[in-house]
Amino acid sequence: MSQHRDTKLPAPCIISTGIVINKLDIRRLLTDLGRVRYIHIQEGESKSEGEGEVLEVFANQNRSTIVANHALYLNIYSFDYLELRQSPEQETYFDLVQDNRCLRLIPLSTPVQERATRKLNETAWEAMMDQVLSARWDAEIDDDGNCLF
Repeated sequence: MSQHRDTKLPAPCIISTGIVINKLDIRRLLTDLGRVRYIHIQEGESKSEGEGEVLEVFANQNRSTIVANHALYLNIYSFDYLELRQSPEQETYFDLVQDNRCLRLIPLSTPVQERATRKLNETAWEAMMDQVLSARWDAEIDDDGNCLF
């Protein structure tokens, strides 16, 4: 009688450094980015750099990755893999690699800071909308209360 052994390998576990090839994993990592410093490196030479906000992370074979006007629209299909690396100060950064081209993303905030900022912005937006609606209702009540004698 032969025993059936589960010969599946465990899922990869990457902590701070390593190469990520799974497109869903790459998307998960990039989605949490907010403000970044980016460096476009081609054939080992820096071509351009700047700061911007990651506004969209998507997967579409027919659309481009675009970095312009301090905005980054990242298509994970534009890259072969993502390499997680660490600076000498132990800060994680992301190299999106495709052939001899690399788009290095250096986070300027953490996912926790980004979530707190988003929550704060949502709360401020909700408070502003409450004030606008309340002012409108007050104006409507005032208009309805005017009686001519």
